[in-house]
Amino acid sequence: MPRPASVPRAQVRRVLEEGTRLWGERITVYVARGTGVTRVTFVCGRSVGGAVARNRARRLLREAWREAGGAAPPGADVVVVARPSIRGAKSGEVARDLARALSGQGGRRQGWGDRGP
Repeated sequence: MPRPASVPRAQVRRVLEEGTRLWGERITVYVARGTGVTRVTFVCGRSVGGAVARNRARRLLREAWREAGGAAPPGADVVVVARPSIRGAKSGEVARDLARALSGQGGRRQGWGDRGP
């Protein structure tokens, strides 16, 4: 399977600020309008753990995207952020979490710019 297109580093902040935030138990997903082709980037902060734990989390996120990424809106820019609870999770659990978040069954909040005062 070909590698999915990646959101450029300069655009990640835009997706985080303007995108709709969807979340599940182990991940938070930000979805914003893109440029035509669906692009995805995976983020794991230090709260997930050391380098080994973060790399494993990124591998889990990539595998989950292969299984559930088809539920993302066509042409969207997507940023998937691992939460600390991803530690010890199985691939199938993360894929279900991602599918649930993308389908709107998880929590949802509009982009930062859409918030009231």
